[in-house]
Amino acid sequence: MGAYKYIQALWKKPKENLGDIQKQRLIKWRREHTVVRVEHPTRIDRARTLGYKAKQGVVMARVRVSKGGHERPRHKKGRKPKNAGFFYTLAKSHQSVAEEKAGRKFPNTEVLNSYWVGADGRHKWYEVILIDKAHPAIQNDKDLGWITNPVHTRRAFRGLTSSGKKHRGLRKKGKGAEKIRPSVRKRLK
Repeated sequence: MGAYKYIQALWKKPKENLGDIQKQRLIKWRREHTVVRVEHPTRIDRARTLGYKAKQGVVMARVRVSKGGHERPRHKKGRKPKNAGFFYTLAKSHQSVAEEKAGRKFPNTEVLNSYWVGADGRHKWYEVILIDKAHPAIQNDKDLGWITNPVHTRRAFRGLTSSGKKHRGLRKKGKGAEKIRPSVRKRLK
């Protein structure tokens, strides 16, 4: 077994396997800003699987997202029982929200992909792989050069990343998948 297999096995159960290291990380990450640029990926095996390369033009960011339900926006005045405590879940996953936050923080880059790195009672953390399309090292790269095409502009906001395709219902195709993909009218409500 190579080194990445052992790293992958550790991350199957991070609480038991990483123990105090993971606990100290979460304590440190709580004090940081919502979107933080990171020099090296925390999970090198997962990052490499999703397209990370240790080269110029590739940027890593750690993003914090709050967990839990979201309160339904309602009127400021009027105390009616039906207005009390309406909560709804987002149509997007927390991972998609994290990718969008990273895309807004670094507007000159494109989101390639992201992966989970930790969670506590209030927050989840994801590391997002960002690519600088204008960098010559990326434009000349045979593996990452496809992202320079204008078709791939603002990928995270259009649901073109892996987690975005999941919440758009594009993981299943063909017969039986007719009702998975929500119609445009339903999504806009």
